[in-house]
This record gives sequence, structure tokens and C-alpha cells, in this order.
Amino acid sequence: MENPLHEALLDLVGVFNRPQPDHMLLQRANVTLDRALFPLLVRIGMRGPIGVVELAELVGRDHSTVSRQVAKLEELDLVVRSPSKLDQRVKEAVVTKAGGRMVEQIGAARNKIFEEALADWSAKDRTELTRLVRKLADAAIGFTSR
Repeated sequence: MENPLHEALLDLVGVFNRPQPDHMLLQRANVTLDRALFPLLVRIGMRGPIGVVELAELVGRDHSTVSRQVAKLEELDLVVRSPSKLDQRVKEAVVTKAGGRMVEQIGAARNKIFEEALADWSAKDRTELTRLVRKLADAAIGFTSR
């Protein structure tokens, strides 16, 4: 069964799931951090304060693994956890100043990589890609939250 969209998405997911792009990104960002931890740090930086259960859902890992990994980020002084203002039973993570700087470095390196990948794309095509990927992501999120 041929489905070009499905094939393209599988190719992208395959690229993003390989260790080499993560190593390249961390190297370009001049960041030394376990590749299992940096996606959590970035998500905390983007979405924090955030609890472990919500973070685990975002990254597609079980909450006990994410809890241990967030504890490691806390040991590295990249995040800090404190009780949620809405529910004292939930500890929410936020990035520290050092963690925020690292998130910025990773973001800048990621932007440069995408600039290189899309160098020959028009501004209109880049805008349209962003719009369509956002639309697809929103539909997927809606589908999976039913």
C-alpha cells in the first residue's frame, strides 16, 4: 500500500530518532549533556513549569523513567522542582538560569540546522510548511487525546 505522506513522515521520524542528529545538535550547541536528557530539558524550558506525568506524555516515555531523568537534570542544576500552585501533590519542574542558557544554545543550533536544510526554500514555502506542520501536529494531538 503506497502512501507518500506516510512514507515521508516515517522518514522524518526515523531521522529524528537516530542518535546522530542529536549528537550533531548538541555538538553545534556546544552542550555536553546525555542525549536522553536534552529533550526533557528543552520541553521543560518551553512548557515549564510542568509536572512529570505531563512531561512523560509529551516525550512518549513512562513517568517513572522521566522522573529519574528529571532528578538527574536537577542534580546537574539545570532544573528545579517545586510543588504546583494548583496541586501541592504535584512537583513541577522549571529550568534554572544555567538550564535556560542551555535551552537557548540548543534552540540556536537547531535553528541554524533548519536554516541550512531549508536554505533553498522560499520564505513563502517556509511559512506554508510551518502552517501545515502545525495543523498536522494539532490534528494528531487532538486525535490522540480522545
